Order: sequence, then structure tokens, then C-alpha cells
Amino acid sequence: MAPRSRLRARSPVSPIFLVLVALTAAGGALTLLGSRGAVIGGTVLLVLAGWAVSLCLHEFSHALTADRCGDHSVRALGYLTLDIRRYANIGLTLVLPLLFLLIGGIPLPGGAVWIQRAALRSRPAISAVSLAGPVANLVLAALIGVGVALTAPPLPLAAALSFLGLIQVLTFVLNLLPIPGLDGWGVIDPYLPYATRAGAARIAPYAPFAIILLLFLLPGASSLLFTVADALFGLVGGDSAAASLGSAQFTALLSR
Repeated sequence: MAPRSRLRARSPVSPIFLVLVALTAAGGALTLLGSRGAVIGGTVLLVLAGWAVSLCLHEFSHALTADRCGDHSVRALGYLTLDIRRYANIGLTLVLPLLFLLIGGIPLPGGAVWIQRAALRSRPAISAVSLAGPVANLVLAALIGVGVALTAPPLPLAAALSFLGLIQVLTFVLNLLPIPGLDGWGVIDPYLPYATRAGAARIAPYAPFAIILLLFLLPGASSLLFTVADALFGLVGGDSAAASLGSAQFTALLSR
């Protein structure tokens, strides 16, 4: 048997993740061709593939933090390989979020890693694991915003990237809602009474549907979400006007 330290060191990056990165780059390259069809198609490819990349980074951040805080089972489960197949199933956690992203630009939570909470060292460690995923999205949004500002790419590409950045902020905000099953609940869960935590665990699988009801049935909820996300995106260096143009490029596919 190999030493434990060697076993823990093996976390190869999945080729599927590299393909997703390549597809994101290909989408960006398409927007540079100039024609309307290329700009629309490139934007859709960049945003959808880029969202899948960000999903991997989000879940990887949960897993990496868990590993550092005592739950080393995440390595054996493949969560540190950035393989999207480890984080999502085809229906509820992949197709449904992609569908809502395509229809309304709203990124529903799209993946999950199974953490052995008993292996984590403390309640703050459990909270840190939950917080790590949304923070990864916010950092990615900041990197995109600053990168676009510094490199000043052609407008269609800048718009597509900015919309992808705004989606990261939307993901950050949505995931921090204190709804069972979301990361925001996971941050406060360790400090709640056992009965409250047990009850929340029973309804946690229905979190995506709770978000759908909240955003589409509660008047003004969707507008408030985008208002908050726009403001936060600006604070981390993003361009809300460019993101709005990118959103128009993205949704233009549905009007063709």
C-alpha cells in the first residue's frame, strides 16, 4: 500500500475540465469573427462552457477547503480533479440549471460535493467549507472584471466575458441565501439547534425549486437580485453596461 501522503498528493486535473476551458476559449474566439451569428453563437458557447468551468471551480473550492480542514475523503471521491461528472447529475444539477441560465440568465445551483462533516475540525471549519464555493465565484467575477478592464478586448468579447462575470456574482448572491440546501444555510447551520438542522436537512433537496418560486413568483424578486448583482459586480471591477450587452448577445439566440 502506498503511503498516505502519496495517496493524498494525487489529484490530476480531469481532461473534461480542460475541454470545458477550451470550449470557453473557442466561444470567445468566435465572437471575434464579427458576424452577428458568430457573436451570438460565440457568446452562448463562452457563457455555457464558462459556467460549467465555474461550477467545477465552485465545487473544487468546497472540496479543497474540506480537505484542508480534515475531511480527506474528498480525494478518494475525485472531487479534487475538477471533473464535472463528480459534482453534478445529468438532470437536476446540470440540465435544469443550464436551461434556466439559457432562458433567463439565472444560474441555479448546479452541483454538490458530499462532505463528511464529522471529520471537519470545528464549527468554523464547517462554515468555511460552505463559504468557499461562493467566494470562488466572486473571485472569478473579480478576475474577469479586472481582466476585461486591463486588456480592453473587442466589445463583443468584452460583453460576453462581462456577462459571464455577472453570472458569477449572481451565483455568489443566490448561494448565500439562507435557504436549506444552499451554501448560505451551510454557513449558519453548525450554530443552529439540532432540531432545526434536522428539519432543514429534510427539505434541502428542494432548494432549487425554492429559488424558482422565490424569483419567478415573488414580485420584484428577480429585479432585486439583478440590482444587487450589478452593484456588487461594479464593486469587484466589473462593467455592468458591458454585461447587459453580453446578456443581449446571449439571449439573442432565442429570438432568431
